[in-house]
Parts: sequence; structure tokens; C-alpha cells
Amino acid sequence: MKKNSTKKDNKNVFQQYFETIGNYIKKNYSFLILFILGLIVVSVLNFTKISTVQTVANFSISDFEIGQISDRTIIADRSISADNLDPVSIEKGEKIIKKGFPITEEGYAKLKKMAASPLYIDYRAFANNELYIVLLAIMWFLLFTFIPFGRKIPFKEPLIHVIFFIIVYAVAAFCGKFTFFSSPYSICIVIPTSLCIMLVTILYGNTSAVMLSVVLSLGVLNAANWEIAPFIFTLASALTSTAIVRKIERRLQLVVAGIMLAIFEIVYIIFLQVIFNETFDSLAKLIVGMVINGFLSGILTLGFLTPLEIMLNTASIFRLMDLSDNNTPIFNQMQIQASGTYNHSMMVARLAESACREIGADAVLARVGGYYHDIGKIDQSEYFVENQIDMENKHNDLNPTLSASVIKSHVRKGVEKGHQLHLPQAVIDIIAEHHGNSVIAYFYNEAVKKDPSLSPEDFSYPGVPPTTRESGVVMLADTIEAACHTLENPTPQRLEKFIAMLTSKKVEEGMLNNCNLTFRDLSIIQEAFVTLLSGYYHNRIKYQNQQDPDDKPKEEAKDAEKAKEADKTKEDKE
Repeated sequence: MKKNSTKKDNKNVFQQYFETIGNYIKKNYSFLILFILGLIVVSVLNFTKISTVQTVANFSISDFEIGQISDRTIIADRSISADNLDPVSIEKGEKIIKKGFPITEEGYAKLKKMAASPLYIDYRAFANNELYIVLLAIMWFLLFTFIPFGRKIPFKEPLIHVIFFIIVYAVAAFCGKFTFFSSPYSICIVIPTSLCIMLVTILYGNTSAVMLSVVLSLGVLNAANWEIAPFIFTLASALTSTAIVRKIERRLQLVVAGIMLAIFEIVYIIFLQVIFNETFDSLAKLIVGMVINGFLSGILTLGFLTPLEIMLNTASIFRLMDLSDNNTPIFNQMQIQASGTYNHSMMVARLAESACREIGADAVLARVGGYYHDIGKIDQSEYFVENQIDMENKHNDLNPTLSASVIKSHVRKGVEKGHQLHLPQAVIDIIAEHHGNSVIAYFYNEAVKKDPSLSPEDFSYPGVPPTTRESGVVMLADTIEAACHTLENPTPQRLEKFIAMLTSKKVEEGMLNNCNLTFRDLSIIQEAFVTLLSGYYHNRIKYQNQQDPDDKPKEEAKDAEKAKEADKTKEDKE
């Protein structure tokens, strides 16, 4: 019985294990297919490289010389006949050199013929490189699926990684065949690592760029025939590129970034030559090359950035700064048709930006998300309370179910408008998630009074709870900004208690479960909200002789009464 139980338990463990693997592959199959396709392309490049390089048994022909005691036995795997240019012939199965014996002139000549012959492909070298590339692809895939990016990973991000890797690998593998770039230092001039990393940093952020920096460097190590200098230089320049551009907010700053990068690259190449005891005969050529590489990286980044932003639809810092302009047609329309919503959105953006800056989240993304989160209210602005100035509430004539439908439709309409405006997906996600799937409590409670059998789901917003920190902060800012208008005597102490209560309610409802906001973050966010709203609602000193506008009609009535009495007194005297 125990044996059967043990077998059954083992079977269940294996079943769970394979189900876990199956679910993992199902969830990440698109990434897996992409990396397999990328591996195939790099394998083709690898095969082309090996078939055009003079190697034998995974060693360059320069590793052998006449009279050297051979440390291996090399046997010809095919016959190569003599020709007019080279009278040496080789028979299949012939021992070209033998381990422990000196290399003869004839053996060396045959080695050279094997290495130079297009009929001979060093499959050992190809297999070694291929195993390395497969290992690198597995590592890369696992990094993409396990590193906590703190956001959704769009398919286009690993796609651009794979494309950039193929470009860098091809340049490193084939440019070294040219005499000018044949040394392990001069090849660094043409490898476009800095350009690729600058673009990825701006488009997808620091984490993505650092990960690609490591993978590109390891790829260059293989492509540059295992030379350590190109590997170190590529890694150093890639990480430097990330550090330089991660804080810039204007496109023209990329020119300055290119100049700074050129200076660092010159320093790195000098350090490497000193470390490996190289002569400085080609230093002038290397310095000029590094200046061109660094400066062109900045200029080309500036040129490629706008097309890539449009094609990839990313929330880059430059794109977000452009979207921060409030003088666009959509905001002009909002000011005219939904002035209350416009003012509310501006305040939500300020709150979200301030809070995200304090917790280390993307403050610019939160600000732009705050600006656009309620654009779905423009078409039916009169149904939202902030726009009902000096007008009767439209919902008085509607039943609660219909009112709830109108209210929650602004999320769907906002997402539609976001796609029409080609907003980045990160901003559209904030629009879709800023209410989560919470219940429209007021109309639900009103409807339940008439029909207790109604389900809360019928009165819930159609979105999902926030999935990013920025989206979660915008949700809190939206809720708190709207609610604080109803708070009487909004002193800092009352605001602090009120904001804490509203935040706790969102936590209890599970609206913040998926956005990686910690309790420490929530505490900091509340402090930021209190500070900003306290300044907004602060009391002012009443100046001397300052008249209340409501008292003006009373004063005018008194003056009129006095005038009447004066006229009456005058008439009596007469």
C-alpha cells in the first residue's frame, strides 16, 4: 500500500511539474518563438562566419607553425585535390599532423590548404559557437521572463532586442575580416553597441538596457573570436550609454550625450591597451574612431528615435514630454466641453506626478496618465458632476442602471480615444485601469433599494485593477482629488485622515493587489497628497475693509433706505 501511495505521489509531482512547464510555455510562447527565430538567424551568421574563416579543428591557422610539437591529432574529413595554385593534395582519413610529433613542412602546407579551401568547413568550431549561442539564448529568454520589470513587457521590446543583437553580432563577426578593423581594438570602432543601447534606454528604460548590454557583450565575445578586449569595451560603453541618457529629457541633449560618450570610449580604449601591454602605434587611429563612434551614436539616436517611437508606440521620455503639452486639440476640446473634468485632470496629474517622484516611479508617465485618464468624459460631459455647474443633475431623470451605464462608459470611450490619438500603450493602460473593476456605489445602492436581487457586477467598471505602480497612483489620485471636494473644513489633519481612509478602502477592495505598491509606498503617497492638497486648500488672511460679495446687495439696500429717509425728511421740512 505504501509503495503504491509513493508511486501515486511521485506521479502527481511529475504531473504538476509538467503542468507548470506547460503553463509557463503557454504564457510565454510568443517570446519563445521569437528567440528561436533569432537563434536561427544568428546560427546562419555563425555558419557563414565559420565557413569563411581559416580555422582547423577550432583553431586558427596562425596557432600552428613548422617544427611545433603538435598537441593534437588532425585527420582530414574529406579529400582535396591538387590544383595549379597549390599542388598539395589531401586524402580523406589522412593524418595531417599527429599528437606529440613536430609539424612538418608538408603537414603545415596541408593544414593551410584545409583552412583556405571552401570545401572544408570547421564543423567543430561551428558546433562550439552554436552551443554558446544556444546557451546565451536560453539565458536571455529566462532573464526576460524572470526579471521584475515592474510593468508589462510588450512583444516589441524583445523583438527590438533580437534585431539589435543580430546587427551587432553581424558587424563584430564580419567587419574583422577587413584589414583596417582586424585588430581586437580597431573592431571596437565599428560595433554599434552604444547606438543600440541608447535607443533601448530611451524607449524601454534602464533595466531593459542593462540586460541587453550584458547579452550584447557576451555575443561580441563570441563574434570577435573570443578576444577579451572587445567584450570589455562593449560592456563598458554600453553601460556608460545607459548612464548618460537615462536622465535626459530633451532630444537635443543627445548631441551632448554623444560627445560625452566619445570621451569615455577614448578613456576605455587607452585603459585596455595599457592593461594588455599593447603598443600605442595605432592610438591616433583609435582615438579618431572613438570620437566618430560616440558622436555618431548620439546623432543617429536622435535620427532613429522618432520613427521608432511611432513604430513601437512606446512611452519614451521624449514622447511623454510631447504629450504633456496642454495646448493640443484634445485638451482645448476638453476645456470647452468639459471644463470641470479638465481642471480635475490637471490636479490628478499634479498629485500623481508628485507621489510617483517620491516613491521612485515614473513621474512623467503618471503625469501624462493623469492628463488623459478622463478623456472619455468629453462626449457626455454633462452627466459628470464636476461639469454640472449651474445646471440640474442629468441623472435625476434616469434610472440608476442607465446612469451607471453612462458613467462607466467613459472608460471604454477613453480607451477608444487613446487608440485614435495613438497614445502609448502605457498611457492607455492607465485610462483603462484608473477605476479598476470597482462598483459604482452610489447608483448601485440606489438601484438595490428598488430591486435587492441586482448584482454588483452590473454596476462595476469594465476595467481591471491597476497593473503598474503609476496606474495605481493615478487611481488613488483620481479618487482622492474628487472626494476632497466634498470635505468640509479641509485642514491638513482632516485631509490626512480622509486620504488614509480612502486609501485603505482601495486596499480592502483589492484594487492595488497587482500594481506592486508596498505599504511603505502607500504611506509616502499619502504624505505627498496631503502636502499638495493642504497647499491647495489652505486658508487665506482676510484683509481689512475686505467686503464679502454676498454682503454687497445688503449694503446697497441700506444705502437706498437711507436715501429714501433723507428725501422724506426733506419733504417734511418743506
